[in-house]
Amino acid sequence: MNFRTLGDSDVEVSEVGFGAWVVGTDWWGDRTREDSIELLRHAVEEGITYFDTGDVYGHGASEELLGEALADVRDEVTVATKVGYDFYNHPQAGHGELPKEMTGEWVRSATEKSLDRLGMDYVDVLQLHNANADEVDADVLEALDELREEGLVGAVGWALGPSIGWLAEGDKAIEEEFDAVQLVWNLFEQEVGNHFLDTIERTGSSTSLIPRVPHSSGLLNEQVTPETGHDLDDHRGFRPDAWYETGWEKVDALRFLERDGERTMGQAAIAYLLNHDEVATVTPTFHTKDDITEWAAASEVPKLTDAEMERVADLYADNFGVDRDDGMDELRSSVGGEDIRAAGIDKRATAGPRNSASSD
Repeated sequence: MNFRTLGDSDVEVSEVGFGAWVVGTDWWGDRTREDSIELLRHAVEEGITYFDTGDVYGHGASEELLGEALADVRDEVTVATKVGYDFYNHPQAGHGELPKEMTGEWVRSATEKSLDRLGMDYVDVLQLHNANADEVDADVLEALDELREEGLVGAVGWALGPSIGWLAEGDKAIEEEFDAVQLVWNLFEQEVGNHFLDTIERTGSSTSLIPRVPHSSGLLNEQVTPETGHDLDDHRGFRPDAWYETGWEKVDALRFLERDGERTMGQAAIAYLLNHDEVATVTPTFHTKDDITEWAAASEVPKLTDAEMERVADLYADNFGVDRDDGMDELRSSVGGEDIRAAGIDKRATAGPRNSASSD
């Protein structure tokens, strides 16, 4: 496993991280507490040191599991959590979004409660969870600074959700020199990631990027195939049929990234993201120990060559040679689409959720 540093902080992360939204929740299938802890500890055995959870995941259950599983190796791992949802005073219906709270007072209070559940004196990375750009004001920024100064937080980040907001939010985080911006980014969904690369270059910011969903919800790791179908019992089942059907064609166009015995498609999807210096860590959605063993090794597989990266860019520009729409022509904007138009992205701005699959 190789390691990188978040932004201007001294917080080190493994190039492949563990997205703990899979434990303590039913978003990716049910598993017992014992199975969850075993999964987390196996990740440590495979060299993963970055673990990313959130207070709203299972209404604190994910944090509790993480704290228990990592208690014996606390000094060897990097733990991130997120705050910004008021699940304390509101019940959750299915996977619907809870009311958000984004004030300086809430950030501090929620962080202290997260630390209690984690059983930790500090958290390495604190992220604002799906905050809109206009919600992060001077009061919130001051609270983050104070938490860092007090040693309760090592680095600060902003976790973006596609159903909440994208470009305006990430641009503000980069301009404010947040240590990290978390986003959905993969070989099939490149617009937002590429835009933030441009913003980082334009501003000279040191902000690191943390891509999640590197396998495009099961397509690029080939766990969702024409043979398996896509009648899924988790939130991915809300994706339009055309998204899966065009995705399978796009996977075939990327077969050149596989190297027999050296690099699987699932590893190549992660290695593609790690080819960008601005990326600090990639957080796949692990379902099994085998997933962890295979994808953790993506840190050390052969890097994509310049020729491979150029071919990927050419394919993406040509929609991988697929002449049908994938049903995903919208991007959520909290500023009426002004950010999308300014970025020159050919997507329709929407003020509502893009689809229910946009949760972590």
